[in-house]
Amino acid sequence: MIYMAKKNDIQVIINKKVYTLSGYESEEYLQKIALYLNNKIEECNQVESYKTLGLEYQNILLAINIADDYFKTKEQVSIYEEEIAQNNKKSYDLNHEMIETQIKYESAQKLVEEYKEKINELQKKIIQLEANRTKEN
Repeated sequence: MIYMAKKNDIQVIINKKVYTLSGYESEEYLQKIALYLNNKIEECNQVESYKTLGLEYQNILLAINIADDYFKTKEQVSIYEEEIAQNNKKSYDLNHEMIETQIKYESAQKLVEEYKEKINELQKKIIQLEANRTKEN
């Protein structure tokens, strides 16, 4: 059985007019869109020359500003993705280096244990040789 997301129809105010937005996104998300549009419209209205333009030109400039935001955000996302990829590679390299170091450490510990055993054996031989020498004297 396939479950489909519930379609939301909500009323929002954009540029002092009521609109009904429909979508499968949450009501919160649709409200964010309306808020973003209102902020963009307000930002454009802060420029005196914008107010003197006809409605068609105002809408085009508004769309250009939104597209500008979109492409700048998209570029920033690309930069972040590249940084993440580089950080992942660094992390992989560091993990690989750590594993190599761990292997070397374990090998060195094994050698230390072997040398300790050899030292013990040699000390026993020295003690035997000294004991034999004292018996001979």
